[in-house]
Amino acid sequence: MQYTVLVLWILTVGLYAQQSALEAFKKQDYKTAFQRYEQQANEGNVTAQNALSYLYFNGLGTQQSHTKGLEWLRKAAMLKSARAQYDLGMFYLQGNHVTQNYKAALQWLQKASAQGYPDAQYNLALMYYRGDATDQNVTKTAELLEQAAQQGHKGAIANIGRIYMQLLDFENAALWLEKNALNNDTEAYYLLAEIYCAQEKFAQAKQWAQKAKEHGNAQAEALWKKYRLQEY
Repeated sequence: MQYTVLVLWILTVGLYAQQSALEAFKKQDYKTAFQRYEQQANEGNVTAQNALSYLYFNGLGTQQSHTKGLEWLRKAAMLKSARAQYDLGMFYLQGNHVTQNYKAALQWLQKASAQGYPDAQYNLALMYYRGDATDQNVTKTAELLEQAAQQGHKGAIANIGRIYMQLLDFENAALWLEKNALNNDTEAYYLLAEIYCAQEKFAQAKQWAQKAKEHGNAQAEALWKKYRLQEY
């Protein structure tokens, strides 16, 4: 058998084994799923290691064991599974199944974030914002939230405009806040009015201040009077 054909055969067998285990899981035949995932996990399959960790944590197809769940999660994380790195980071961040350790959380979330995992980017951004196990860095927070938001992360989209406001980056703040406003974020109405007043774009400010006033925002009322927005 030629080398290329052998490689394709191995990949096909591996894919079939994963699908077989997943099908058993979907049928709630957890014992069979566990057996199949365990075999693949021992062969170094990262997807199977993640699945096996989940089965151990939840006691599906085997006796529940957080110790073994963590063991397989660590193996997957060490093999550069972004999902495993994220899960492990969140365990350390929240103190789930392990002693809370912000430094370890930061390290694992950084690894997953570097692989473009949006949930990791979002939670790592929060760590930089709070200064958990690192120096507080709002610029880094914005950078990570931008990366997550560009991938559609809802939490990042909701917060990135507000962070850009703190950095006085009004152009980027307005860009994201207008998206929030279109999703009925009523606070974003006022923030946009504030930005456009600061930029002396009073016609745009009037539009958003009016929307904010209609939702009972007292700050928008004050902004309206201060800049005489009715005149624009």
